[in-house]
Amino acid sequence: MDQVAANIETDGVTGLVEHLVANARRAMAAIAGADQDRTDEFVIAVAWSLYRPDRAETLAKLAVRDTGIGNVADKIIKNQRKTFGTLRDLLRAKSVGMIEEDKTLGIVKFAKPIGVVAAVTPSTNPSATAVNKAMMAIKGRNAIIIAPSPTGLVTTTETVAAMRAELARIGAPPDLVQVLPAPASKQMTQTLMEAADLVVVTGSQDNVRRAYRSGTPAIGVGAGNVPVIVDETADLDDAARKITASKTFDNSTSCSSENALIIVDAVYDQALAALRRAGGYLCTTKEAARIQSILWRNGKLNRSLIARDAEILAREFDLPEEARQARFFMVEETGWGPEHPFSGEKLSLVLAVYRASDIGQAMSTVRRILDYQGRGHSCGIHTKDLKRATRLAESLDVVRVLVNFGHTFGNGGGFDSGLNFTLSMGCGSWQKNSISENLNYRHFLNITHLVTPIAEDRPSEADLFGKYWARYGR
Repeated sequence: MDQVAANIETDGVTGLVEHLVANARRAMAAIAGADQDRTDEFVIAVAWSLYRPDRAETLAKLAVRDTGIGNVADKIIKNQRKTFGTLRDLLRAKSVGMIEEDKTLGIVKFAKPIGVVAAVTPSTNPSATAVNKAMMAIKGRNAIIIAPSPTGLVTTTETVAAMRAELARIGAPPDLVQVLPAPASKQMTQTLMEAADLVVVTGSQDNVRRAYRSGTPAIGVGAGNVPVIVDETADLDDAARKITASKTFDNSTSCSSENALIIVDAVYDQALAALRRAGGYLCTTKEAARIQSILWRNGKLNRSLIARDAEILAREFDLPEEARQARFFMVEETGWGPEHPFSGEKLSLVLAVYRASDIGQAMSTVRRILDYQGRGHSCGIHTKDLKRATRLAESLDVVRVLVNFGHTFGNGGGFDSGLNFTLSMGCGSWQKNSISENLNYRHFLNITHLVTPIAEDRPSEADLFGKYWARYGR
């Protein structure tokens, strides 16, 4: 019996979690005096543990073997791209000591650790999400304990081992990063949530709700179901290339992957032709019905078909030879809601396509799709008319509206996107999330405000009430 198993048997789940948290607090105490440069070395070490080419490949292969979803080539890219981009963002930020001074207000801000972080990670990104959250947590001189998805447990455990080894190599406490041991269980994760100082959850909505009920400050993220408009001003071939690259990336494991296209009537046929040239297959009505009956079982997605290769789906859906050469599959849809499952998140290489008479109807369709599923997350538009994008941002209950992007590559940060790199997208109160932005290092900091006297700033009553009095009287 190994030591972890012995601890579980002797002390139970509570004792095990208390042991991990105590380790984490000792590791935090050991780096409490670290300056910004040394703290950034810790962050770089964690980043390098996954970014290193051989490690990125090894863990990508393990993830596909462990979870059965996604594909190795794209997981290598994800492991490196997300890690590199997040490191870029973090090395440009202050997170130790005085981080901001506003002389006009007489306020100086000092960053402090938030404490031991419990991080729940999904099976879709068992390496990249674990490292992403660890980098952000350690940027604030916190320690992190990762609760992996049972499906991704082997990969996440190996990923944590790599982070710990790299931290030890540079003389940092390995216990800055720990992982819940096998057998992963809801009880163990719940106990960790209750013992930590902050909970950060990426994954199932059940885990998000559990985090918010844990009694510990929590950050959860919401489900995606991204609808994207293609209007008559769009560069159709450019849009098709971007949509295809985004939809097919890692077999559509990302919550930011396009799930529905709403194409205006004036360019509907041309847009479909461009999508076919880019690798899409347009299913017949009978084929779409067959796909629906196979992709959903008893109202739930068929787990054996989530994020599988296109050739596997074509075979399972019994599609013709032409489809077996395709990169993804388009089904035409007209409705939304439970009676129209293609209007929801599919986590597969299946894309719903809607025809809209004009931009107004396209926006209305986007709203209806989001009201069914994915409200708060994001939507997109391919257009040359930025006023239309502004209308979407002004009128829809979403945190992010992307213009002329492959959604997967812009929503969670990109080198041509101003959003910070992350693998966790907040959806605001629309999905009962506590953040309406991309998860970032600031969420892992406590801030002390030093306040000194400034010149009195006291307006007159007339300054504040004058217009009101003039209109309505006193």
